[in-house]
Amino acid sequence: MSTFITIFSPLEQFQILPLSSSIFITNQTVILILVLFFIFTFFFSLLSNKDSSLFIIPTRLQLIIEFLFVTILKMVTDNIHGSRAQLFFPLVFSIFFFIVSLNLIGLIPYSFTVTSHCIVTLFLSFSVFIGMNIICVRAHGLKIFSLFLPAGTSVALSLLLVPVELISYIFKPLSLAIRLFCNMMAGHTLLKVFVGFAWSLMACSGAAFFLQYLPIIILVPLLVLEFGVALIQAFVFSLLTCIYLNDAVNLH
Repeated sequence: MSTFITIFSPLEQFQILPLSSSIFITNQTVILILVLFFIFTFFFSLLSNKDSSLFIIPTRLQLIIEFLFVTILKMVTDNIHGSRAQLFFPLVFSIFFFIVSLNLIGLIPYSFTVTSHCIVTLFLSFSVFIGMNIICVRAHGLKIFSLFLPAGTSVALSLLLVPVELISYIFKPLSLAIRLFCNMMAGHTLLKVFVGFAWSLMACSGAAFFLQYLPIIILVPLLVLEFGVALIQAFVFSLLTCIYLNDAVNLH
């Protein structure tokens, strides 16, 4: 009975396992290498293919890339005020494309969802947080402390406001990481629950055997919903990155 529960556990898909006992390469490492290889190959082919009609007659793939390009550019210019907003576009677009690739590859059967691990999302969020602080210090120096004490605040109010602002500032990368981690883990767990339920009904006989089609039918809209969640969470992560960068650049 314990073996049955282990095999069909919804959390089994999140285990980091080595591919072999002699070479310490895990399934997480393989997915990261594949995603990075896909991203570099994809963008390199777009930049190096000058003789193709890709840039003259738009294809479906080019229309998708142009839509993402315009959407992310508008998000950057709308949320980062000032003349230097477009300087951060390559960073935000790279973050979006990287996260959405990790999210979508996890929807492939027998694949691995890297962003369902909190340590990965924490690394991404803290990298953005550290870079944001470096940008703020280089641009404003010691004026960075004005983020915790707005101008015109009284001494009595500052004793309460500074700790609150400091705690909220520290929790920015934590909220950024936990939001992505929880949404991806919850969605994939729900999908695995319905798949396991359908698989269990297949082993039954009689009328219970035909009930397997019910979770399979429900699984289709759930898969579409999880596809949308993968896109939305990458967009939300990029959007919050823009907001945090705006605070660093303009000291809001």
